[in-house]
Amino acid sequence: MIKEIVLIIVSVVFVNNFVLAKFLGLCPFLGVSQKTSSAMGMGVAVTFVMTLSSAITWVVYNFILLPGDANVVARIFPSIRESGLIEVLKTTSYILVIATLVQLVEMMLRKMVPALYDSLGIYLPLITTNCAVLGVALLNTTDSPKHLGFLQATVQGFGAGIGFTVAMLLMSGIRERLAIVNIPQSLRGIPIAFVCTGLMALAFFGFSGMVQ
Repeated sequence: MIKEIVLIIVSVVFVNNFVLAKFLGLCPFLGVSQKTSSAMGMGVAVTFVMTLSSAITWVVYNFILLPGDANVVARIFPSIRESGLIEVLKTTSYILVIATLVQLVEMMLRKMVPALYDSLGIYLPLITTNCAVLGVALLNTTDSPKHLGFLQATVQGFGAGIGFTVAMLLMSGIRERLAIVNIPQSLRGIPIAFVCTGLMALAFFGFSGMVQ
C-alpha cells in the first residue's frame, strides 16, 4: 500500500504533472508566479482544494452518481436511475463541490492572511474554474483507467496539488531572475513566461517512463 501511494505521488508530481505535462491550470500558473511568496500561497490553496475535492467527489461519484447497489439516491428514488439524470449532473456536482471549497479557502485567507489574500487577487476565486482541479476530480472517477479507492483518489489529488506547487515555485524563481536581467522588449511578460514553461515541460518530459 505504501509503495502504491509513493508511486501515485511521484506520478502526478513529476511524470504526469498537471501543469507541465497536461497543460492544465495555466491561468493561475502564469498569473501568480511573478513572486515566490504568492506562488507558494496559491500552491497551498490549490493543494488544499484538490485534496478535499478529490475526497468529496469520490464519495459523490461512488455513492450518488455511479449506478449500482451502493447508489444511495437511486435506492430512495428508483426513477432517477432510469432517467439518466445522475450522469448529467456529474460535472455540475463536481464544480459545486470545488466552488464551495474555494469559498472556504477565500474566507480563511481573508481572515488569517490578508496580505496573501490581496496578493492573489482575482486568481484566488478563479480556482473554481481551474481546469486542473476539475481534471483531477475526473481523473479520480470517470476518467480513471481503473477504479480507485478512497485513499488512492485522495492521495492522487494531494500529489497533483504538490505537483502544481512545485511547478509554481520553479516558475516563480525563474521569473524573479528574469525581472532583473535585460530581456528584449518583444519577449517581456507573458511571451518569455511561455518560453520558460515550454522549456520546463521539456525538462519534465525526461521523467516519462518512471511510473507506468
